[in-house]
Amino acid sequence: MVVLDTCSDDTESMAAQAGATTIAIHALNVGAARAYGARWAIDRGARWLAFTDADTVVEPGWISAQLQMGSDAVCGTVAVRDWGSYGEFTRRRYEATYNDAENHRHVHGANLGVSTRAYLAAGGFPSLESSEDVALVEALQTSGASLAWSALPRVFTSAQRVFRAPRGFGATLLRVELESQQLADGAKT
Repeated sequence: MVVLDTCSDDTESMAAQAGATTIAIHALNVGAARAYGARWAIDRGARWLAFTDADTVVEPGWISAQLQMGSDAVCGTVAVRDWGSYGEFTRRRYEATYNDAENHRHVHGANLGVSTRAYLAAGGFPSLESSEDVALVEALQTSGASLAWSALPRVFTSAQRVFRAPRGFGATLLRVELESQQLADGAKT
């Protein structure tokens, strides 16, 4: 199921060709879009909700890996295959500072799974333009849900310079690039 929030590209036709149900909304709000998709799935009897992004590719067995954790929710890691225009120094800086291991503490909407029961008990995704995933995980923790922080459910996401979530992964990569440039400039002096 793909929620299309004010999309103007070919996502809808590509998703439909791949056999996905598509629903268009006009919220310009990732929290609202994720909540809408979750409600749609719950209304159809879903017991487990798995979330990713349009610019992300999940590995085969992604949902099975989440379910094997035996937790109420699973926070997985992300990797980037194509660094595009970011450059080698930024890639190395990101990989040196990112904890891609078991018991990490990253929260990515592009790699998040949660039982319907725990999702509802936590109040679901809030309507935030950014960090809706972090807010949900905090609410899950407050509600007493068990969380797995695992590198096993893996996804590969893009290193886009154009993004909607002002504090999301795209913004993180821009921050890492700035830090990398500052380190490189400092090394030159």
